[in-house]
Amino acid sequence: MREIILKHALKNEVEHGKANVKTVVGKVLGEDTSLRSKAKEVIAEVEDVLKEISTWTNEEKRRKLLELWPDAFEKKIEEKERLKPLPDVGDKVVMRFAPNPNGPPTLGSARGIVINGEYCRKYNGKYICRFDDTDPAKKAPIVEAYDWYLEDMEWMGYPPNKVVKASERIEYYYRAVDELIAKRVVYVCTCTHEAIRKQRATGKACKCRDRGQLDNKKRWDAMLKGEYDEGKAVLRVKTDMGHKDPAIRDWVAFRIIKTPHPLVGDKYVVWPMLDFEGALEDHLQGVTHIVRGKDLRDSTERQKYLYKYLEWEYPTTLYWGRVGILDFGKLSTSLMSKDIAAGKYTGWDDPRLPTVRALRRRGFQAEAIREFWLDFGLTQKDVNASMENLEAINRKLIEPNANRFYFTPNPEKIVVKGIPETRVRLLKHPDHPKRGEREYFFSGEQEFYVPKKDVCDGFRLKGAFNIVRDGKGWKYDGKELRKNPKVQWVSDPVECRVLMPKGKDMTGVCERELANQKKGTIVQLERVGYARVDGKGVLVFTHA
Repeated sequence: MREIILKHALKNEVEHGKANVKTVVGKVLGEDTSLRSKAKEVIAEVEDVLKEISTWTNEEKRRKLLELWPDAFEKKIEEKERLKPLPDVGDKVVMRFAPNPNGPPTLGSARGIVINGEYCRKYNGKYICRFDDTDPAKKAPIVEAYDWYLEDMEWMGYPPNKVVKASERIEYYYRAVDELIAKRVVYVCTCTHEAIRKQRATGKACKCRDRGQLDNKKRWDAMLKGEYDEGKAVLRVKTDMGHKDPAIRDWVAFRIIKTPHPLVGDKYVVWPMLDFEGALEDHLQGVTHIVRGKDLRDSTERQKYLYKYLEWEYPTTLYWGRVGILDFGKLSTSLMSKDIAAGKYTGWDDPRLPTVRALRRRGFQAEAIREFWLDFGLTQKDVNASMENLEAINRKLIEPNANRFYFTPNPEKIVVKGIPETRVRLLKHPDHPKRGEREYFFSGEQEFYVPKKDVCDGFRLKGAFNIVRDGKGWKYDGKELRKNPKVQWVSDPVECRVLMPKGKDMTGVCERELANQKKGTIVQLERVGYARVDGKGVLVFTHA
């Protein structure tokens, strides 16, 4: 019985972030109907198992689940059929996600984490996280961002099997250059940017292209020794100067950057462009399939020249179209970094930002982000999406577990007189009465805090009783239900602030029990929306 419980508990936990006792019990009894006569014992055992696995990491949970239930996820993938089968699958599948760690993952970059990770899961493949961190000047890596990516990948359920940092592998790229120089398919170019721009536009080769092997080797060594200033020399790959696309003609593979790198300092001054570094690493790591945006077709064509020269076989490549998230506009990682430094945002997890860290802080579930991107699949159509799509998925995941509480924004204090001895019981969740109630006892005179905008001559304190204006004060007006406004309220208040992703934060008061909830708990603020507890008296708004 325990093994059956463990596998269903782990599956529910991995898919939804936090397992639901009722759901797990239902799955267990559905698999083994003989246990129905032992329902109470099953419930107790489920609760015990959930308590045990709550201390495990996501990777430990997923590993144990697949050990007990190797095809735990296959049914889900096959049912939805959102990812078409990979072509050219041989004995193994190796895929990579290749971010630049100049900030943490965003909702947009999560697409690459999910799609590549899901394919590796489907084919029991090897998943590589390769950090393309070879531009210490324009896209300077943030040291902490390496760990941020790995943390978020694990949180989303796709921990990599291997981690590669390109900045620590420069010597491999230099060795490849020596081979390419010997093959006379690369050359050091010292022409000005303006001269090269004109020559590439007209399809004419520059004077540097015909230099001999020894001359190129000498100039390449001079580049490595720092004898050229930035912008004075680059290494180019020979292609077709008559190619219809000027961007393909003799593209730049290496350039000089003398800005120190946060990981390797000033050890190197000659850095590879992404097309060169990515092409080399894909081969060195044995990547079999590449999934990238269709805007990178030029990269594929450039890289294929290298593979031809080095006599390698290029990986199977698939493309997706652009998905624009309308709600955030064009917030680039570099722009967010500048705004954080300027104090516009409090950090990378500021609720107003589209980073995965910010979404986590708001209470979005990993499964919601996975479902969001899997719904788009690998279509090459350019489409626009709204956060409402993600919110709808997330709402279904958090609603069953989010207990209800009252929060009164912009409150007005009212004093109600003449209350008979009254016990008010408010369910923590209307669909789960066994979770318990919030109890209040009132009699005589009592202070209440209600939203100022809802105050009128007579209304009902939601879930409690009616009140009516009595001169300059208020008095009790019975418990029977009427067609009058129902207003949320707080007695015995605690000051509370709700951080909002858009607009001004909400301040007000909340129930004392809400203020004492554990950090990370997701609740529903009645008539306001869902929120995640961020600290004592502080919540972050998730969505309505």
